[in-house]
Amino acid sequence: MTSSKVTDAKVTDAPEEGYERGLGSRQVQMIAIGGAIGVGLFLGAGANIAKAGPSLIVMYALAGVIVFFIMRALGELLLYRPVSGSFAEYSREFLGPFFGYFTGWTYWLMWVVTGMAELTAAAIYVHYWFPDVPRWVTALVFLVILFGVNLISVKLFGELEFWFSMVKVTALIGMIVIGLGVLTFGFSAAGDTAAVSNLWAFDGFFPKGVGSSLMTLQGVMFAYLAVELVGVTAGESENPEKTLPKAINTLPWRIALFYVGALTVILCVVKWTEFAEGVSPFVKAFAVIGIPAAAGIVNFVVLTAALSSCNSGMYSTGRMLRNLAESGEAPKVFSRLSATKTPALGIFVSVLFMGIGVVLNYVVPEKAFGYVTSIATAAGIWTWLMILISHVLYRRAVVAGRLPASSFPAPGGSVCSWIAIVFLLFVTGLIAYDADARVCLYVMAGWAAALGIGWAVLKSRNPQVTERRGEPELEKIG
Repeated sequence: MTSSKVTDAKVTDAPEEGYERGLGSRQVQMIAIGGAIGVGLFLGAGANIAKAGPSLIVMYALAGVIVFFIMRALGELLLYRPVSGSFAEYSREFLGPFFGYFTGWTYWLMWVVTGMAELTAAAIYVHYWFPDVPRWVTALVFLVILFGVNLISVKLFGELEFWFSMVKVTALIGMIVIGLGVLTFGFSAAGDTAAVSNLWAFDGFFPKGVGSSLMTLQGVMFAYLAVELVGVTAGESENPEKTLPKAINTLPWRIALFYVGALTVILCVVKWTEFAEGVSPFVKAFAVIGIPAAAGIVNFVVLTAALSSCNSGMYSTGRMLRNLAESGEAPKVFSRLSATKTPALGIFVSVLFMGIGVVLNYVVPEKAFGYVTSIATAAGIWTWLMILISHVLYRRAVVAGRLPASSFPAPGGSVCSWIAIVFLLFVTGLIAYDADARVCLYVMAGWAAALGIGWAVLKSRNPQVTERRGEPELEKIG
């Protein structure tokens, strides 16, 4: 393959695309911002604060650095070859067809179970206002509404996601400002006890030890799932060469402000011992401040965050199934686009599987969130590892002169990717050590076995598919 072949390819040369380029710059930016603000922060942080105390701030900062490394690696790959279904395509090109198949299906699984988690969280938030309404009913209603939105058009998806993200961003900034006001001027019911010293006054900054803090990393990594969604939007972005680097480079300040900043302010205003699992730390903080109306508003915001993530899940699962179908690794029927240029059947099937979350809310409502978040985290770690390993192999190919250099190179070459790989393997070890979270590894082992059987069947029926690697000269879309 020559670099001229890659460089000269045109948009029309991408037979596997066919999508409408309906996502503008402001929508891609907000999808990127919204992807970094989800239910893992709004709901999951409550349980993690109870486990780690104020040291959770350091865990979010540490994980945030690693996530930035992952995103810069992905950014370099995206500007080398921006395709919809990017993670599977890069795995297929650099690691071989089996890894493309495995990564595509595992990313689909990640979003299906993440959708279950978001539906579970949404049901918990509605329970705040309507305690008599069964959670499974609420989850089902939201599932049907978002399914309808995703069938209409990518423009409607992008617009809805824009406003979902706008609500989250505005509310988080408002929370930070109010919290700083309480700390600075001492107003409200929390004014007398709010102080920066709350970060260490109650058994220290690491109240339950460094080990306990490290064990929260699995939950923290779940909070960051979806930042890579920008890569899925590549095939439907109006100008990926400009919008994608900007979206990725703003990630550090988003993490610093919305995660580290918001948690620091909240833990200064309210002592960490008052937080518990199943309760949003943001809702709790405003209840302690003594603004009940604000607590209701925050509850609405976190409900928006859950629906936003579920909306994104439906979007990405449909696209990933289509990518797999175009590669011959899923039933061909999933490759069809509807009249509105959406992969309607793929979305429909994904929604049916997300409906398992509704069943979990009916059977084990108190454990549903924990089960699905651990599985989503394990699937997400696999996806991130494939991005990083693909990046390392791509850099080797560039250095050897086999592939053209990307216009958006990751700082430090592949060094940061290696650091992130080691970190993700460490988090996997923590999951294996945690008896409650360990179940996700069993699920993933079963999933791997099922995919292995599927691959063997695919190889026997259609051997040429199992030999196909990525073909950048045909799939360049930017």
